[in-house]
Amino acid sequence: MKSDCRRIEILDELRGFAIAAMVVHHFFLDVGDVLGLQWGYDVFNALCVVQPLFWAIFIIISGICTRLSRSSVKRGLIVLAFGCIITLVTAVIMPKIGIEGAEIYFGVLHFLGCSMIIVGLLMPLIKKIKAPVGMLVCILMFLITYGINSRELLFGLVELPIPKTNILAPLGLFNDSFHSADYFSILPWIFIFLFGAFVGEYAKNGSFPEWCYKKRSKVFSFVGRNSLWFYVGHQAALYALLYAVLGIMTLYYKTKL
Repeated sequence: MKSDCRRIEILDELRGFAIAAMVVHHFFLDVGDVLGLQWGYDVFNALCVVQPLFWAIFIIISGICTRLSRSSVKRGLIVLAFGCIITLVTAVIMPKIGIEGAEIYFGVLHFLGCSMIIVGLLMPLIKKIKAPVGMLVCILMFLITYGINSRELLFGLVELPIPKTNILAPLGLFNDSFHSADYFSILPWIFIFLFGAFVGEYAKNGSFPEWCYKKRSKVFSFVGRNSLWFYVGHQAALYALLYAVLGIMTLYYKTKL
């Protein structure tokens, strides 16, 4: 068996790449929101086609890391706390300074925090299931529940009733009154997280291919190792940049009048 002490560099690099892709994606949305430029929305909407791929990479890696973490539950509580802080900022503080429509009630940090806690608590059971079996079941369950946000299961064969309240929004069921600028429901995405947890058995055993342990990009590796901070801070940085651009544009046009 290979040593399990070596850092799996490809995980940091892929996670860093996924975060970078997310920042670029959000940048175009902010161009539309802050600068009022329609092409920002157009590019953002076009990139939505590939967005699930980047998030799947990020979520799978987070699941893998539950096998490498000393305490997945503790880590999950920390991530969930950051998610709650983001809710406080976007839903309470930002509207008071005139920024509305950016409220985040159950975003990716809420999802990841809950998933880390759930999987951490279920880890004794997960360890009893053979990895290939668990991975296959997770893929099937993800496909079965993928349409839950549209109130559909089994590829549209089962239609779910419209909830009267949004109390089940974290699970994926909500009505038309629910809005969250960033939204990642526990279903179906926890099955992608669990898929990663089963893959993590091979990571824990040091069974990944040799090339996975070699560093290729210092930038993506750095971003991947500090992904939580990049995610928490990226929107504030983008807003600051774009509002500075807006201020310069406003000053420029005033001088032209």
